[in-house]
Amino acid sequence: MLTLGIDEAGRGPVIGPLVIAGVLADSNEFKELKRIGVKDSKLLTPQKREDLFDKIISMVKDYKILIINPKEVDNFVFENRLNELELLKFCEIINHFSPDKVIIDAPGNNIKKIEVFIRKNLIKKSVELVLEHKADLKYEIVGAASILAKVTRDRIIEELKQKYKVNFGSGYMSDPLTQEFLSKNWNNREFQHLFRKSWASWQNLNTKKTQRKLSDFNKH
Repeated sequence: MLTLGIDEAGRGPVIGPLVIAGVLADSNEFKELKRIGVKDSKLLTPQKREDLFDKIISMVKDYKILIINPKEVDNFVFENRLNELELLKFCEIINHFSPDKVIIDAPGNNIKKIEVFIRKNLIKKSVELVLEHKADLKYEIVGAASILAKVTRDRIIEELKQKYKVNFGSGYMSDPLTQEFLSKNWNNREFQHLFRKSWASWQNLNTKKTQRKLSDFNKH
């Protein structure tokens, strides 16, 4: 039986892409993933994730990584459809492999609704679906997908920093470096493609600018 594990990295940051990964493996490879210490990427150090990345790729049947840029994320978020974006990408990966079983770290609370949506968009309708919250903690195959997604996103973030010779931190608003970079560059043309403009943190700055313009207009 071939099982596909799917997980994402970068759902929440205001800077950078959303990355979704799928890892395909059989039962023997499951054991190997466990043996080398595969688990939820959040429980591993950056160096350990990097070390496991190539090992995972070399030992599993196959894998697929999708990179969704900020503009595409915005297109869905502006319509309150972020979960739908993720689910469509999950289906793309599932249809690519046509596995016997799929285990997914579910992106929403309504598991039944998620399952109906996924099945509607699958080519192979008979696939066994396992949808669970925090599946990356429970299943090594999903943990492997979380590692591929996280390392891929981290590498992209570092490449962007090198390319533009700036340090915007992790891209998450909990990071002071990200906060500072956003406040100084949110409307800088050079960096517009880096930002998710549907995020409240970017929207708030844009609103303040609009309000200032209206205030200046009212003075005359």
